[in-house]
Amino acid sequence: MTFPSVARTAHRYLDVDGVRVFYRESIPDRADAPVLLLLHGFPSASHQFRRLIDVLGARYRLIAPDYPGFGHTEAPDGFAYSFDRLADVTEGFVRRLGLTRFVMYVFDFGAPVGFRLAERHPEWIAGLIVQNGNAYEDGLSDGARDFIALRPGQDGAEETIRGLLTLQGTRGQYESGVADTAAIAPDGWTLDQHFLDLPGRKEAQVALAFDYHSNVERYGAWEAWLREHTPPTLIVWGANDPFFPAPGAHAYLRDVPDAELHVFDTGHFALEDHLPEIAPLIAAFLDNRRP
Repeated sequence: MTFPSVARTAHRYLDVDGVRVFYRESIPDRADAPVLLLLHGFPSASHQFRRLIDVLGARYRLIAPDYPGFGHTEAPDGFAYSFDRLADVTEGFVRRLGLTRFVMYVFDFGAPVGFRLAERHPEWIAGLIVQNGNAYEDGLSDGARDFIALRPGQDGAEETIRGLLTLQGTRGQYESGVADTAAIAPDGWTLDQHFLDLPGRKEAQVALAFDYHSNVERYGAWEAWLREHTPPTLIVWGANDPFFPAPGAHAYLRDVPDAELHVFDTGHFALEDHLPEIAPLIAAFLDNRRP
C-alpha cells in the first residue's frame, strides 16, 4: 500500500534586529522546490498552517513565520507595534533566510504585511495566493469599517478592541459564517487565546488595531502595484467572512483580471474546513511556478 508523503517540518528561530522570530519550514523532497511564504492572520500565528504544511510540504518549501506580538516570536521590551514594523521584521526575516524569489500567501493581517513587502521588493514575488486578505474598500464589511474607525482616546474604543481578544471573540472568528462548525477543530482558537493571554500581547494587539487605518490608506497603492506587476494570482476566499466579505475577493479581478478565483461557503479561516478543496488548488498553482 502506498501512502501520500507527509512533510518533515523544522521549527526554528532567527534573530531579526533584536526580534527572535519563530518559524516553521517544511523540508521538501526536491532542493529546487518552489517556495511559498505563508503570512498568517489575526489572532493566530504560523500554527494555522500546520495542516497545509503537512499536506504540501514534501512537494514545496513552505515557510511560515510568527510576527512580533504573535505565536512564539519574542519581541524586546519597547517594540513599537505597527504594520510598518511587522513588515520591517518580515522583510528582515526574508533577507536572513536568503530568499530571492517566492510565491506569497497572504491571509488577513498577512495582506498588509505582504503588500508592503511587495511594494518594497517586487522582484521577490513570483505569485500571490490571497485567502481573505483584503486590499479593497469593496472587501470591508460595515463591522470592519466601524472597527477600523476606532481611535485612541475615543470613548469605549479600547474596550471594543479588547472584546475581540477574549476566548469568545477568538472562537467567534473561527466559527462565524461556517456551515458546519463540527468541521472546525477547537485547537486553533484555544492556542490563539493562549498566546493572546501572554504578558503584553493584548497591548500589542490594541496598538495594531488602532494602526489598521494605515492599511486602508494604502489600498490605492497596492491596487496600483497589482495593475503594474500583474503577478500570477490565486484567490481562495471564505464568502461568509464577517470582516472581509466576498466582494473583496472579486475586486482583485479589476487589477489582475487573469487571476484564478474560488469562493467557498465558509468564514474567515477557510483552510480550517476547506483544506481538501484548497490544497490541490495551491499545489496546481505552485507547479506552474516551478523553476
